Amino acid sequence: MTRLAFWRSCGFSVSDEKIAAAERHFSQNRVVVDTEAVRRTSSTVVINVHVHVIAANETEEGGYLLDSAIEEQMSVLNDDFEDTGLSFSLGNTQRIVNQTWFSEVGPDEDLQTEMKSQLRSGSVSDLNVYSVGFETGSGAGLLGYSTFPSDYEDDPADDGVVILFSTLPGGNTQNYNQGRTLTHEVGHWVGLYHTFQGGCDGAGDGVDDTPPEANATYGCPRRRNSCPGGGSDPIHNFMDYSYDECLESFTAGKFMFTMTWQISRLQDQMATYRDVMFES
Repeated sequence: MTRLAFWRSCGFSVSDEKIAAAERHFSQNRVVVDTEAVRRTSSTVVINVHVHVIAANETEEGGYLLDSAIEEQMSVLNDDFEDTGLSFSLGNTQRIVNQTWFSEVGPDEDLQTEMKSQLRSGSVSDLNVYSVGFETGSGAGLLGYSTFPSDYEDDPADDGVVILFSTLPGGNTQNYNQGRTLTHEVGHWVGLYHTFQGGCDGAGDGVDDTPPEANATYGCPRRRNSCPGGGSDPIHNFMDYSYDECLESFTAGKFMFTMTWQISRLQDQMATYRDVMFES
């Protein structure tokens, strides 16, 4: 059966005040990486990924993901993060049949705290991914949500990404089943905001070459310009809300090595908050 998700919905939502505080803390505590030296080595830091499959029952329709689906998702994730200085390696996969967690886990719910505190694996630099059903509660209708690097210090057990199981490649969530939900949420996990953060007049996503965007893009429009004088909206950016088929890349300022100042932000975020050491 096809699951209908009319529009992308991400549970990563922070106030302007919290963003300002996070950016202020980052500025004051920034661990500076020699980005140009890292670029010359063409090296990558490998992030271990621990996958926790939460299912209603032992069927694919009930969220019991096959190894092949997880492996294909990992391939998409690595393709999308190519040239970022990061790659992702699948570590352990565990499957838990728990109807309550599957249906009711969502942002700020006691159930997600219970789930993560029992299952989270690894260190600050390990990515934990939880797949659930988002059927009821605060998670109803979401495709995913994530923590931010600077959140780890205050609540390490909460760290990680939660996604709708049927958004993996080949899943049955219409328009959002090519694996780009995990790419989007991992974007938050490494320190990126939505492209439409702050609208036309706010601080934006912190990336100078991302055009301002009044609000999220939905569907897959040919062109959009929502902020006067701001240029075409970044509708193909992984951090927007477009259909999976419309999402193609991060902006040059986010990840292309030709824009080393923004690679520096990414690497500095990971070095500052996730103890990631880049070779140089």
